[in-house]
Order: sequence, then structure tokens, then C-alpha cells
Amino acid sequence: MSQSQPQSQSSQNPVVKQHKLVIPNKHGEKLVGILHDTGSTEIVIVCHGFRSTKEDTTMVNLAVALANEGISAFRFDFAGNGPLYYVEFAVWNCLFGNGAYREFIVVNALAVMVESEGSFAYANYWREADDLRAVIQYFCGANRVISAILGHSKGGGVVLLYASKYHDIHNVVNLSGRYEMRGGIEERLGKDIMERIEQDGFIDVKNSTGSVEYRVTKESMMDRLNTNMHEACLQIDKECRVLTVHGSADTIIPVQDAHEFAKIIPNHKLHIVEGANHGYTKHQAELASVVLNFIKEGLKQN
Repeated sequence: MSQSQPQSQSSQNPVVKQHKLVIPNKHGEKLVGILHDTGSTEIVIVCHGFRSTKEDTTMVNLAVALANEGISAFRFDFAGNGPLYYVEFAVWNCLFGNGAYREFIVVNALAVMVESEGSFAYANYWREADDLRAVIQYFCGANRVISAILGHSKGGGVVLLYASKYHDIHNVVNLSGRYEMRGGIEERLGKDIMERIEQDGFIDVKNSTGSVEYRVTKESMMDRLNTNMHEACLQIDKECRVLTVHGSADTIIPVQDAHEFAKIIPNHKLHIVEGANHGYTKHQAELASVVLNFIKEGLKQN
């Protein structure tokens, strides 16, 4: 299913059509994405990070940059992810009294929804790799050629896991992905996280106002801890070109993780963006330039 949106303009490629696409994953859940369609056969799949969406600034900017070079791009939300929106509905309660007496009360309620179907879950790396598989199969069925898969943060881990399992993509871009899965857990969830999960079976992560943002279950925590990026990366084909980009000032995932990927992935290129944070806030132009050069080199080789 697709929904066309107004065209955007570019000096190099004046006609870029944007379509909203809905693609089912293997569990029957609908994954929602935006296709930046230049009319090219080649397409790059763009994957967001943890608690992020296809509307993240970096995801949008990279998709636009690719389209401006004549390369179609598709950015989508993994299952249980996406921009929040609110649905208002009415709840009817019936109070029965004696005889035929009835009273109806209408209660207005709001439901918080995300675009892609499914439930959000902490970790879920391999399940998201399966979502990526569904997207790739959809476009292959539409006679597109997947020229590269690209992921930021958690999405970087997902594209590497995909490459380690399926071996059908020859260009992979890992932006600030995590190598050491135990890293960042205590910083985000607290030093006593494992004790609290063992005691209650889960913890609820709350924001500054006290509202629950997401739940971490024991199962999902073990899913993360059992995701072995080292062993997975050893399974990536030597013919598969991998680019890792990382900011030297990243405080979410340390730059050392990028160097670890460089040690074990055989056909690997490493680019450190000096001074960049995890989201490349002040370095979007350099990031786009590095990514575009890598992908265009791959297209020439293929």
C-alpha cells in the first residue's frame, strides 16, 4: 500500500517523489516508511536507532542527500516504533436500573499510537533484522536493487546483524553502532539494574515527569546481553563492504566501539568524525559526504 506526497525539488535531480509505503513483516505487522523515489533501480534502506523514528533528522537528511544524487532511499520505522500520534475515541458505559431505565455515559479517551504496528521492546536486535529482511524482500519483489543498507546507533547494529545472517547485501553503513552490548546499560538504567530486574522481572523506565516511557523485562535484557556483535561480524562475507562512521565526542556509544568493528570486519572502512556527538548535530554535512562517497563507490564497483 502506498500514498503519494508532494514532490520535492533538487537542483541535481529535479523530480523526487515521496511515497508513504506500508510493508508487512513476517509477523503480519505493518511497517510504515517513506520512499524518496528518484526513479532509480538502486535503493538504499535507512534504519533508525533506539527510541528513534524514520523522522529523525539524520535519517531524513541522509535520505534527501541520496535522492539528490539520483539514488532512491527508503526510511522506515521498525515494529512498535514511529512518531507518536493520538487517537480520540468514545467509551460508552451502560448503567442498568430498575425496569427499562438506562443511562449512557460518554467518556472521551486518548490512545497513544505509533505508525508501525507491534509492541515496542527493549533490545530486539535480531527481530528488527527480520523487519529489515521483510523490507528488502518487498523491494526485491518490486525489481529494485538494494545498493546499501544503512543504520544509525541501534540501527547500525541491526544492519551488521543482517549482513552476518543473509549475505545478500554488498554495501553496509554502520553509523555509531554499539559493539559491546553490556556498554551503556548502567549509565541508562542504573548500577543496580540486574538486581531490580531479578527481583520484579522488569523495570519501568520513566521520564523526568514520572511517566513510563518503556519497560525492560528480564527476557529483553537477556536478549540484548546475548546479542554477540563480535561473533556476528565474523560471519560477514569478505565481499561485503562495510563503512563504520563514529563521532569522536560520542557520549552515548564510545568511539572505541568503532575501532573494535574495524579490527574484526574483513572488508572495512573506518571514518571518525572529529568533534561529532552521537547524533552528528553539528556535522550533518560531513556525515552525508562520507556516506555518499562510500555508496557511490560501491555502485561503480557493482
